Amino acid sequence: MSEAHPREGAATSSGYSQSADPTGDLLSAVGRGDTAAFERLYRETSARLFGVCLRLLPERAEAEDVLQEVYAIVWRKAGQFDASRASAITWLAMIARNKAIDRLRALPTLKRAPLDAIEDIADLAPTPSAQVESADEHARLRQCLDELDARRRSLIRTAFFDGSTYEELAQRTGSPLGSVKSWIRRGLIQLRACLER
Repeated sequence: MSEAHPREGAATSSGYSQSADPTGDLLSAVGRGDTAAFERLYRETSARLFGVCLRLLPERAEAEDVLQEVYAIVWRKAGQFDASRASAITWLAMIARNKAIDRLRALPTLKRAPLDAIEDIADLAPTPSAQVESADEHARLRQCLDELDARRRSLIRTAFFDGSTYEELAQRTGSPLGSVKSWIRRGLIQLRACLER
């Protein structure tokens, strides 16, 4: 992407890792239009986000196309990132997951990538510091998920953590597509309200 190349005189990214969430600092800088920060953000997060795409999309070319779309969105929307609601890598991964699912819906003949394809990508396991950083966030999410009724909780977990499409969920549950969408939408509204308490 042309935006990823630093302009002459663009700020360097040498000071971006001073806080507990250097990726969040990079996102904040990208939100201010810093192309050097955008380039560094891409270098530091693209392998992990590519893994998210590749887990959902079977063809490497499709995953690469989606990854480029993800960073186009990040460039435009980095200013909307709110560190009080999610860690930077969680925010980025959600964008990648949503775009990959959108691509799956647009190309319904695609199947999920075989497990052996995942071995070709970088290790996606979070670092120990990232695990500590997100422990509270995960505990809160689990607590809020537990407050949902069993059907909504199961649908949301399957849709967002396993990457299943609405159509797949409707087939699995034997429910109308509109009902599945409605249950998930209501569950997400309830989940958001819980997380904002």
